[in-house]
Amino acid sequence: MVDVLATGLIVSAFVVAVWAALLVIVGRPVVIDKWHGLTLFGGAAVLELGLLAQTVVGFVNLSGTDRQVDGLTFGGYLVGMLLILPLAGFWSLAERTRWGPAVMVVGCLAIAVLIVRLGQIWDGHA
Repeated sequence: MVDVLATGLIVSAFVVAVWAALLVIVGRPVVIDKWHGLTLFGGAAVLELGLLAQTVVGFVNLSGTDRQVDGLTFGGYLVGMLLILPLAGFWSLAERTRWGPAVMVVGCLAIAVLIVRLGQIWDGHA
């Protein structure tokens, strides 16, 4: 695992989660043609690209390591991270109330937890 990439992804996930939480507090639903919705989904898209890079790096590192890493669990976490943001994004768009962005908050916080858990699995604390 690349610690700098993991830290950057955690910070990015928190930034997107805070922005989505502000939308919940203000009471604005996610609307893709408004600036607040574009900003939210732009940040989520950057985060998803970082997660894609983390997945590629994770599988490359997994294939070339001599550590005792549970490959199935590690790979499941890597692939699962890629699915959370698109699902949360579609759900937040479908939810036309102020609670739509709350789904993005939960999704981004779940991604941060998964990245920490990936580090624990990689270090052998599974």
